[in-house]
Amino acid sequence: LVVSTVSPAPNRFVLDKMLAVAEHKGIEPMLAVTKSDLRRDPELLADYRKAGYRCLELSSATGEGVAELREQLTGGRLVVFCGNTGAGKSSLLNALEPGLSLATGEVSEKLGRGRHTTRHVELFRLPNGALVADTPGFSSFDTEEIELRRPEELQYTFREFAPYLEQCRFTGCSHVKEKGCAVLAAVKAGEIAPSRHASYVRLYQQAKEVPEWERK
Repeated sequence: LVVSTVSPAPNRFVLDKMLAVAEHKGIEPMLAVTKSDLRRDPELLADYRKAGYRCLELSSATGEGVAELREQLTGGRLVVFCGNTGAGKSSLLNALEPGLSLATGEVSEKLGRGRHTTRHVELFRLPNGALVADTPGFSSFDTEEIELRRPEELQYTFREFAPYLEQCRFTGCSHVKEKGCAVLAAVKAGEIAPSRHASYVRLYQQAKEVPEWERK
């Protein structure tokens, strides 16, 4: 998941929703945090590393982190680059393999988001044998994943909740505002990032609004 520190600024809710879908699908996600030459975001890196995700700090302009990312893209693995428009997916691929010469675009100062340069999914083979798919960017992310529409299933798509799920005082705890909730206690203790829990609550509330017949 490619996310930039600036231009455009990271949208944590969109990122958390993408991570939830990846968890449901059994896809192992990794965060590529780009544009470190323009701005660093140690809090974002710390929050997602604490949640249990691999995170790399990168700059396509200076080459920072590119060699480390290349080591992660081992032969025989299919890797998909996805993220907001303007986050630097194509630039990152160019840094990994300059011979690709993919088109890149500037971020609109007026809109605060990138202009689409990748308009279809394209598959590339890197010299080390890895297959990498470059995907069109987006400014929002919606999903019809049924597990994200069932409130009781959402807790399993936030991997850092797992150690606390059996410790809540009451069975069927929603981990939103209940007394004796071990997840809420972990948030208060700094063991779970508040922004991650806020994304969970937002997804939970959205799922609660889905009619029961539609969930089935």
